[in-house]
Order: sequence, then C-alpha cells, then structure tokens
Amino acid sequence: MSELVIGLVSVSDRASAGVYRDEGIPALRDWLSRVIASPSIRFEERLIADERAVIEAALKELVDAKGCHLVLTTGGTGPAPRDVTPEATLAVADKIMPGFGEQMRQISLRFVPTAILSRQVGVIRKKALIINLPGQPKSIRETLEGLKDSEGKPVVHGIFAAVPYCIDLIGGPYLETDEAIVRAFRPKSAHRPKPAA
Repeated sequence: MSELVIGLVSVSDRASAGVYRDEGIPALRDWLSRVIASPSIRFEERLIADERAVIEAALKELVDAKGCHLVLTTGGTGPAPRDVTPEATLAVADKIMPGFGEQMRQISLRFVPTAILSRQVGVIRKKALIINLPGQPKSIRETLEGLKDSEGKPVVHGIFAAVPYCIDLIGGPYLETDEAIVRAFRPKSAHRPKPAA
C-alpha cells in the first residue's frame, strides 16, 4: 500500500521568527492522524514567513521535490497587506478548485460575520491538492470536519469529506477515514473493497 505524503505549511511572520509558538502545524498533524485510517502518512512540515516568494518556493518544493499528495497551509489568508498565501497558492496552480474556499467560508460564517474577509483557495498542482486553511486551530478543525447536530449528523459538511475522492481523481493513493469524525464521500463506482485482514 502506498504512503500518503502530506505537506503542512504554517505561514506566520512572528511564529517563524520565534516570537510565539506555532499552533497551526501541531493542530493539523493531530487532526489528520486521528482522521486518516489508511494508508500510512508521512508529514513534511514548513514554518515560514508571510513572504510570497517564500510561500511559492515552499509549495513547489513540497509538491515537486517531496512528492506531497496533499498540502495544507494555515495563516496569511486575510485582507491585511502581509496576507499573501492565496496569491502564492494561485501562482503555483495548474487548476483552481473554488469549491474549497466557498465551503470554508460557509462553515466559518456560522460562527463569525468576518468569515467573508477570508480568502482561502484550493488548487491542484501536478498530482497534489493544495488547500489554504484558516489560522486558528478551532477554525481549522471546523472547516475540515464540518458541523454536526446533537446526534452527530452533519449539518454542514467539512471540506475533508471531498479530499479523498479529489486525491483519487488526480492519481494519488486511496484514503480511508475514521467515519466517526469525517466520512469520505465517493460515488459508489469509486469505492474499493477493504483489504482482507
């Protein structure tokens, strides 16, 4: 079974300078380790400054040299002058996947009206899916996982429900998830039988 390679990129001037501890990468690593049931995961982590050229270089390296199937960024997606993660992500894209940003804003709008200021994007580069996530660990979890009612039924689907099938379509490994957290959605024709134990 092939290994899943995931790039985790935290974009923060102050965290990358050591002014405070980065919380984005640990939050992402913890959540993904709980959700992805198979295959095994290898993480490639980068903590970098909010500089467009640096972000572009990190995304290219993770996809082109490290062979990441999925790259998740956190931070740098607001309207402030130093927030340039979406511009850097679009600059390295082969295809734009607007549904990811649209759905993240829909989820965040349930909590804060300022979600409309968020500019996250999702793109394909070669055989990798790159998604910009919010900066706060709570918002990261909400956008990935979605919102559930008191009985655990989805009220708003998180974006991760669509990630495994997207990775299938671009030629990556077959991801299975812990359905108690996020159920990976695929059309029936795309399901593969579980391997015998």
